[in-house]
Order: sequence, then structure tokens, then C-alpha cells
Amino acid sequence: MTFHPDSLPDLTGRVYIVTGGNSGMGFYTVSHLARHGAHVYMCSRSLDKGKNAIAEIQKDYPSAKIDLLQIDLMDLGSVVAAAKHFLSLEISLHGLINNAGIMASPFEITKDGHEGQWETNYLSHWVFTEHLIPLMLKTSKSSPPGTVRIVNLSSSGHLMAPKGGINFEDTSLKEASIWERYGQSKLANVLHTRALHNKYGPGSGNKEGEIWVTSVHPGLVETNLSSSIDSAQTLSLRMVSLLRCMKLMWTADRGSWNSLFCAASPDMKPEQSGEYMEIYHRLFEPWWQNGAAKDEELVKKLDEWTRETMKKEGWV
Repeated sequence: MTFHPDSLPDLTGRVYIVTGGNSGMGFYTVSHLARHGAHVYMCSRSLDKGKNAIAEIQKDYPSAKIDLLQIDLMDLGSVVAAAKHFLSLEISLHGLINNAGIMASPFEITKDGHEGQWETNYLSHWVFTEHLIPLMLKTSKSSPPGTVRIVNLSSSGHLMAPKGGINFEDTSLKEASIWERYGQSKLANVLHTRALHNKYGPGSGNKEGEIWVTSVHPGLVETNLSSSIDSAQTLSLRMVSLLRCMKLMWTADRGSWNSLFCAASPDMKPEQSGEYMEIYHRLFEPWWQNGAAKDEELVKKLDEWTRETMKKEGWV
């Protein structure tokens, strides 16, 4: 499959949200969408970094319509507040790109009582999405099929999830490795995608509307994601440095293309909704899914666990 952002259609009149939009792949996702006429909300924890990123894009594309939405994915209260603030501003939402994430960070429990990677990469995006879905369904009712989409950024890191996929007895995985914790959170992104597709995707029969949903593996990408790696993980840090030296990593711009295809390309097919997408199969990269990622019982169990837990804690 070939794709280039220049092939995106005129997106004037469409509204998108990109989490982690102030840097890395998120920055280029925002830039390309805005360049094609979309009104984009850039999510950033830091207001200053967000404002600087918007200014950088508008320096090259003065007409780019970008607004800043402050959100801290380590704080579910901030996530709910950001969603409610957006809903107070807009009457439509055509695309949600859940791009932000951290990787292999030191063990940390958030103020909400969840492990940091689990909350940042999965729970916060689940809650954010849940609050925005009613508006997306409403938007889809007055739009051509396939216009309204959700993209969850996963990665081949999901292959490192613990045995069984998700440890429901201890989602913090305190005794596990940082890579298992990362893998579990990325697997959850894939399973979340399947759950959303089953409820709202093509063929779901949902009378409220239709949303196309994909999880994407961006490939090995040169971003600041590696900055979150625990400094004690010397082997991992050396491996990242080696990949850089061998020039085997995509640029952040190129890494955004998978998300852009799934978020706005007219070439995406309805049967691709619900899938784990990687449009450039490089021979040395693991682009496939593990068995847990395809387990529909696990999809259902995680969805039920998350909904029950988030309701109990008062986030939905």
C-alpha cells in the first residue's frame, strides 16, 4: 500500500482532535490535517509547548486553524475536563487521533491509583474517547459513511504484553518489567479498537451512527518517546542509539502517515475498520499481531472491566 499526506482531500469544515499534538508524530499529524483545511485541536499538557508548536506550524501555514486543548493524561480529572471543554466549544467531531503515550517509563502510580503507562496510554484515552463518542455518532449521522473515525496509536510493543495479555488481578504489574507494562498498555489500545469497532463500526448495525476505528503501528520512529525510557535500562537505550546510527528509524513526519491514512484518507476501506494497521511492512519490523490482540473474549472482558472500573471511580 502506498500513501502520502499530499493525497488527503480538502478537509475544510471537519474537526479533529490529536492528543500529544505538540511534538513528534502528533505534531506532524496536526500539521498535515490543518494544512488540508481541517480545524484541529492540539492536545498538550504544557500550554507553553502547545502554543510554541502551533506557532511553528502557522509560520509555514498561516491559515492553519489550530486550537490548543490542555490535557494531562496522568490525571483523569484533567481528561474529563478537557473533553467537557471541547464539547462546550464544538457541535461536530470528525476525527479523534489518540496519539500521545509514554514508553518503558519507571514504575509510577498516578494520583488516580493506576500505573503510569496503563493510565497514560490506555485508561485516559478510553475515558476521553467515551466522553466524545456521542458527538462523533451525531456527526456521523449527517456525514457520508467513513467520514468519522477514531485512530488509536498502538505499536509492535503489544507483543511484549504479559502472558494472557491483560493481568486483571494486577493491572499495575508492579513485579513485571517496564516492557511488559508498556506491552500491556499497547495491547489494550488494540483491544479497545476492536471493542469500539464492534459497537460502532461498519456492519455493527448501530442506529446512532457509524465510526470507523483503527489501531496503528507507526513503525520504528525517531521521536521523543524514547526520552521516557527508564535511565536504568541501559541496554534499551543503547539499542535505540544503534537504530539511530543505522538510520533504521522513520522520521516523526513519516511516522505520522499511518495515522493520517486511517484518520482522513478516502482510500481507507470499511473492512479496514477494527484492524491493526501498518501500511509499510518493512522486513525487519514486527508488524503482525499476537494471539491476544485477536481474542474477542479478551476484547469483551477488557471493555467490561474498564467500563466498570471507570464508572466506579466516577470518570464516566
